[in-house]
Amino acid sequence: MSLVKVGVIGIGNIGSLHVQMLHQGQIKGAVLTAVCSSNEGRRAWVKGNTNEAVKIFKEEEAFFNESGIDAVLIATPHYSHPELAKKAFAKGKHVLIEKPAGVYTKNVLEMNAAAKASGKKFGIMYNQRSNSLYQKIRDLIQSGQLGELKRVNWIFTDMYRPQSYYDSSKWRATWNGEGGGVLLNQALHHIDVLQWTTGVMPKSIRTMSISGKYHDIEVEDDVTAFLEYENGATGVIIASTGEAPGTNRYEIVGDRGKIVVENEDLVFYQLTQSEREFNSSYKGGFGQPESQRIKIPVKSDNANHAIIIQNWIDAIGKNSPLLSPGEEGVKALEISNAIYLSSWLNETVVLPIDPDLFYEKLQEKINYSTFVKKNVTNTTLDVRGTH
Repeated sequence: MSLVKVGVIGIGNIGSLHVQMLHQGQIKGAVLTAVCSSNEGRRAWVKGNTNEAVKIFKEEEAFFNESGIDAVLIATPHYSHPELAKKAFAKGKHVLIEKPAGVYTKNVLEMNAAAKASGKKFGIMYNQRSNSLYQKIRDLIQSGQLGELKRVNWIFTDMYRPQSYYDSSKWRATWNGEGGGVLLNQALHHIDVLQWTTGVMPKSIRTMSISGKYHDIEVEDDVTAFLEYENGATGVIIASTGEAPGTNRYEIVGDRGKIVVENEDLVFYQLTQSEREFNSSYKGGFGQPESQRIKIPVKSDNANHAIIIQNWIDAIGKNSPLLSPGEEGVKALEISNAIYLSSWLNETVVLPIDPDLFYEKLQEKINYSTFVKKNVTNTTLDVRGTH
């Protein structure tokens, strides 16, 4: 099998990591062939950290037309993901996009349609799907061992970011540049895992979202969202980049037990019979179903970007199934958009949301913004070990 010629567009924090992994041969069956960046300093970095065989481009058109690549890894700022992906599909390239799929579902749905029409392999960097911890949770739920979903709670406030993180780039943490804050950047991994492990989307969402609560930014850094599901199950999501030390606790309750994940420990409290069956048959007044506490040994690994890239390359070369199909990126984005919309409208929002309404409200945020970003350092950060 010939090597898949990969190009990387966007050489910021995460794009630089991908360039290094590909150039160092960490991805089997792939070769770094070209990179594209509008930033002169980042192009110079690529030149100094790769070899002369890697073509370096400033302009997108030349990158797509002259590089000779088979596949492109898109690691540019969020807004550009759908348009670049559509352009790549039109050029006959396989695509792997960084999360999020985009900022709003309106153009992400167009991207998904373009992917389907192209027949090319399309993945998204939801690298937490390759985490053995979450794979085990998904198995427990999807196999029916947890029973019917009753409640989900996830507190993920262990994503602390200092002001210097937000000051590292002009586009970061602005409505016009990034399109959101903790929800669209850090928490989207958790939101994807929540819908992926449970296998269901909420039917409605009510939210309290606070912009610039802990940082000098114009987007949200603290969110509490209340979820309701079609079967009556409920849920709560709490996300923040302003708490230290933070918490990461994921709790899923079904009629046959409870799964708790905290500090990367997985415990399954398994009932000996369905709670609903016990409720209807037990006559003792007080009491509850018997359960056993099962601690499940599983190794968690947050920083597994290479697994998703390898899986994508294997899908191209060997037709292996994608662990994180790009078309599924719209699901977590839909939840994120609904959380924003609920906060902006101060009302409960029913899913699927109206994509035109969300786009309209987002444009209002952009057009009426008076925020001026100060102390921008234009720093490329080391993201190794992060999500």
